[in-house]
Amino acid sequence: MVLGLLALSVAAVFAGAAFYVGFAEQAARLTLDDHALLGEWKPAYRRGTAMQAPLAIIGGILGICAWWFAGQAFFLIEAILLLANWPWTLVAIMPTNRALMATELQDAGPKTSALIRRWNVRHSVRTALGILAMLAFLIALV
Repeated sequence: MVLGLLALSVAAVFAGAAFYVGFAEQAARLTLDDHALLGEWKPAYRRGTAMQAPLAIIGGILGICAWWFAGQAFFLIEAILLLANWPWTLVAIMPTNRALMATELQDAGPKTSALIRRWNVRHSVRTALGILAMLAFLIALV
């Protein structure tokens, strides 16, 4: 059960961080002009990646271990949901990330702002996956 509680904790941190980015940080950064918007997004993206990518892996591994030892299917579902963030990010979000990272601050404009808005819509899927993973863990633990 300890592995399940650890996995739940990791999933909750992942979901909370993803929600914060989409709900609070994105709303605040969209009040900035195009240059400052990109200037804020780039370091926030780097820091967010450094935090959320390992959380998805750690939570997924803990979920698989909890499933292996407890035999509870919802642990495996949680693991799959958390680990699904990786292919989603690589396929759906990464092209936008690369375009934004390749844009110099002085070249930022309405197209950059539109890309950041699109990025947030796609990032919201990560939030949903994190919340669903958390719910799967809660069900498994109850």
